[in-house]
Amino acid sequence: MAKRTRGSNRPGQRHADRRSPARPQSRPPVGPAGALSAAEEARAAELESQIVAQERDAEVGRARSRDRSRSGDTTRAGRAGSQGLLAARAAEEYAYVVRDVRRILVIGGALAATMAVLYVLIDLVHVVTIS
Repeated sequence: MAKRTRGSNRPGQRHADRRSPARPQSRPPVGPAGALSAAEEARAAELESQIVAQERDAEVGRARSRDRSRSGDTTRAGRAGSQGLLAARAAEEYAYVVRDVRRILVIGGALAATMAVLYVLIDLVHVVTIS
């Protein structure tokens, strides 16, 4: 086994005195400190317009949900509107769910009433006889 000495390095490594000089640092930005370039300003303006568009869409969504909801649902939508875009979407979806559940209950009630009428007519009054 070869003995290592203090001056030898592992393969692929250079000696400290043979290293290339440090690279010069990149030029500092031109202009006052903290100033933005034209590309950065354009990007900031684009981001700001996207944020404004999202806020406008959220407000339109909240207005739509308020218009569709009944008096009891308006307080729920109003609370959700102050919590953000996700809450506004959830409140809008909740309005759909409430409407669907009401339809299910109405149809189920109509079916139960029909079954009760048929029971009375067939079993109690014997209007229809089954042989």
